[in-house]
Amino acid sequence: MNTVIFRTVAPYLAALMVLFSVFVLLRGHNEPGGGFIGGLIAASAIAIYGIAAGVDEVRKALVFHPIAVAGLGVFLAGIAGLMSLFVDAPFLKGLWLFLELSDGSELALSTPLLFDIGVYCVVVGAISSIALALEEDEETR
Repeated sequence: MNTVIFRTVAPYLAALMVLFSVFVLLRGHNEPGGGFIGGLIAASAIAIYGIAAGVDEVRKALVFHPIAVAGLGVFLAGIAGLMSLFVDAPFLKGLWLFLELSDGSELALSTPLLFDIGVYCVVVGAISSIALALEEDEETR
């Protein structure tokens, strides 16, 4: 069911889904959401674009190989856990850094956010890699 309407709408739908996945990722710990569900939404967007445009087109559109993105995610999640050891705290203890901005407001950076970004990258990379491999098999039949 690869209609003209689907092929036309899919790139815009995928872009909107990736934007929404980043919103869900950043919403993370304070409200429902976070890295896992945000990553699933982004991987679904890649799969939809792959169904509409084909695997070769998706691989051209992606800057990095999906497995490399998953590896980066594991690295970021590990760094988030190890940062607490530098301040003599238990592994994966949440740490916050508050940066003063020029307009007088504060920007809060935290290790839970870094961990969520890592989980997001792992989910996007792994699920996208699986989806693209399945789509390649379907195209060769």
